[in-house]
Amino acid sequence: MFNSRLGCSSISFRHQDLPTALRTMTEQGFEEIDLGALPGVCDHVPYDLSPEAVASVAADVAASGLRVRSVNGDVGNLNTVLDAGGEAARRRHLEALLTLTANTGARALVLPCGALGHEPVRSLEEDLDTIAAELIRAGERAAEFGVELWTESLHFLRFCWNLERAELLAQRVAGTGVGIVMDFSHIVAAGEDPLEYLRRHEGRISHVHLRDAVPGNINLSIGNGQADFAAGLRALAAQGYTGHFSLELETRDLEHEERPAAAAKAASFITDLI
Repeated sequence: MFNSRLGCSSISFRHQDLPTALRTMTEQGFEEIDLGALPGVCDHVPYDLSPEAVASVAADVAASGLRVRSVNGDVGNLNTVLDAGGEAARRRHLEALLTLTANTGARALVLPCGALGHEPVRSLEEDLDTIAAELIRAGERAAEFGVELWTESLHFLRFCWNLERAELLAQRVAGTGVGIVMDFSHIVAAGEDPLEYLRRHEGRISHVHLRDAVPGNINLSIGNGQADFAAGLRALAAQGYTGHFSLELETRDLEHEERPAAAAKAASFITDLI
């Protein structure tokens, strides 16, 4: 079947409810998943993450028999310094996501690399300092739950959207335990080179998302864009990368009924490259 290091994000089947998406991934032969918890992108995890909601999602995942590699979540705009009430709400949401991460047996919670948008709230340097501080603080709390904290950077739609900003953020969190998630589609959509990204992040990659893209468009099926997965996976192997990969096939070039077969086809292609 597929390589044991290759999983599938539930975001790939965001049009289905969680139990159905879990069943779809199992039926296609996947044994490991990333769990999408991104409001407005994937509703498999409620944004209002009450203890009851955490228990319900964890029960659905346990019943599926699938391993969870990471929970892909969001706790709001990390560029902005919040007042006391906003900070308390963010802390509650973070702890709910960390509880879910731990209860599903996932290795890490993934948070974004800043706000949706490229413009600073204050200045480039100040916003990067604020984002890094929030990620480091979240990582310290994650350790208390027995899990890791990773950030997806670069991300074409977020503040750290290009090589320069991703590198500046990576420098700020170096040595803190905050891991970096590489996403081929976001790098290509930004007009950047995945091999240059790897050169700048050597030894820092904790997880890899796989989807195809062209400049300006992140939502393409593998094989329909410009990402050179063969060269990228060779470079990762040469750097000694032993982590896992996840198909995050939030694509817009397929009908919903085509998605399961496309995911299986992509998994076979990537398995051959791994």
